[in-house]
Amino acid sequence: MTLKDPNSEGQGIEDEQFMRAAFDEALVSQAAGEVPVGAVVVLNGEIIGRGHNRVVSDHDPSAHAEIIALRQAGRTLQNYRMPSARLYVTIEPCSMCAGALVHSRIQTLVFGAPEPRAGVVCSQRRFFESDFLNHRVVVRGGVLAEACGE
Repeated sequence: MTLKDPNSEGQGIEDEQFMRAAFDEALVSQAAGEVPVGAVVVLNGEIIGRGHNRVVSDHDPSAHAEIIALRQAGRTLQNYRMPSARLYVTIEPCSMCAGALVHSRIQTLVFGAPEPRAGVVCSQRRFFESDFLNHRVVVRGGVLAEACGE
């Protein structure tokens, strides 16, 4: 797995647009007293799933922004596999969320800021480089990193 510059494939403006939507979701979780993380799933230029952290409010340790966005996208598509979709999230995913991205067959992960304590894309581990995975995820990091990391 190689982190790609968000501007390297002409994705810069679109990546920023969808990261802003994920950031808006993070603001919702912050206002609710949750860890401020937001995510959106995008297919063909349309948001098909949104999520923000709801761990405290739902009393659910799996209610991370990425998981909630993937669940909504799955219901929208009536399919748990999303091989042409991208997930945008304000911070680098944890191991649980990275695993869910593999199981959903998401094509691309775009994240904002690194998560030095629990991030497994580039901070603590390089999860997507694991030999045992049956799916590879393209990763772009650093989109609106300063805003997402605050």
